[in-house]
Amino acid sequence: MSRQNKSAIPAAKRTTDLKVGVTIFLRDGIQTLWDNGIFQNAGFLLMLLKESRMFSKTFLVNGGPGMPENSKEFLSNSPVPVLTMDEAMNELDVIIELSAQLNPDWARDFKSRGGTVIGMRVASDFVIDSERMAYLMEPGMLFSKIPYDEIWTLPAFEKTCASYYQFGYSTPVHVMQHLWSPMLVDRSAKEIGKPFAYRPGAKRWRLAILEPNICSVKTSHLPMLLCDVAYRQDPNAIQHVYVFNALALKDHATFIGYARSLKTVQHGLCTFEGRLPVFQIMTELAEAVVSHHWENGQNYVYYEALHGGFPLIHNSDFLGSCGYRYDNYDPEDGGMALLRAKAEHDHNLEAYRAEARTFLTTLDPLNPVNIRNYENAIMRAMGVSQ
Repeated sequence: MSRQNKSAIPAAKRTTDLKVGVTIFLRDGIQTLWDNGIFQNAGFLLMLLKESRMFSKTFLVNGGPGMPENSKEFLSNSPVPVLTMDEAMNELDVIIELSAQLNPDWARDFKSRGGTVIGMRVASDFVIDSERMAYLMEPGMLFSKIPYDEIWTLPAFEKTCASYYQFGYSTPVHVMQHLWSPMLVDRSAKEIGKPFAYRPGAKRWRLAILEPNICSVKTSHLPMLLCDVAYRQDPNAIQHVYVFNALALKDHATFIGYARSLKTVQHGLCTFEGRLPVFQIMTELAEAVVSHHWENGQNYVYYEALHGGFPLIHNSDFLGSCGYRYDNYDPEDGGMALLRAKAEHDHNLEAYRAEARTFLTTLDPLNPVNIRNYENAIMRAMGVSQ
C-alpha cells in the first residue's frame, strides 16, 4: 500500500489490509529461543498478529548485525518471514519495537511516510537503568528521540515503569495483556523425547531455582533461604537444591559467605549450576520450582511450571490462586508454602492442573479476547476511530 498521511488513508483499508512487523535483534553467532524471554515474547506476539484479520502480512524485522541465513535454527520456530530494516521501511504500515531498538532517524522517516511506531517494553527498565547508572555499567534501554505513537508495557511493570516511559518519552503508555503459549516448551520437550509433565511419587523433592541473577528484580537469594527454612523444618522433604544461572556468583565473596551460612549448602544438598533450558531441567533434574521476584511477577517460567503441573512456590500477585504463594519477603512463609506443597501436591494434582489450564487460557495469543484487545490498541495508535 502506498505511503500517505494517516488521515488520508481510508479506515476500511487501514484496518483490513495492514502489514505489521516486530523487531528482533539477530546477533552474530548462535542464538536460541531460550536465551532470554524477549525472543519468546516476540514469537507469541507474532502468533497473535498473524491470527488477526487486520493484517494481510506479518513479519519479523531484523535490527541486529546478524544475518538470517546464519540463524536458521533459531528462526525455524518463527511463524513469519524476516525483513531487513530497509525492506521494512517500504513494506510495513506498523512496526512494533520489541527486541531491537529502532534508529530514531529510521523511525522519523517511517512516520513521515505514514507509518505507525509502537514501542513495547517487557522488562523492568526503571530498575535496570537505575542499576546501570549507579554502578557505571553499559547502558540498557536508551531514552532516544524515537517518535513513538504509543508505548506498551505489561501489568507487572505498570507500577515501576509506566510513568518512567510516559514522561521520559512524552508518549502515551498503555498496559497490555501478557501473552504465552505452551507450544515452544512442549515442542522442545518432545524433541528430547520426554513429556513436560510432573511425575508424582517422589519421597523427597529436587528443587530448581531458576532466577537469572543479572538484575535485582529476579535473584536466587531469597529462594535459597526459603529452601533452607523448609529443610530445617523437615530435612526429609528435600533431596537437592539446584541454583541455576549462578556460575558468575560462585567466586563472589559475599555470595560465598551467604551460601555457606545455609544448612542445605553445609550438608551438601545445594549446588550452583550454569544456564539450562527449563524443559531440560524439569524433565530431568527437578520436581518443583522455587521462585522470587521484586515487581516482576509475570514470568514465563511460572507459566511453564503451571502448564507442566509442577509445584510452583512463588510470590506473584498475577497468577490468581495458582501455585503455592508466600508473602513477598518472608522466607519463613515461603518455607511453609514449600512444605505445604510437598504435603498436598500429589493428592491435589488434577485440581492443580485444571486451575492452571483455566488461568493459562487468559494468556493464549490465539484467545479471541487477546486478539481483539491488541487490534484495538493498534487502531488507537494509528489514530483510527473505533
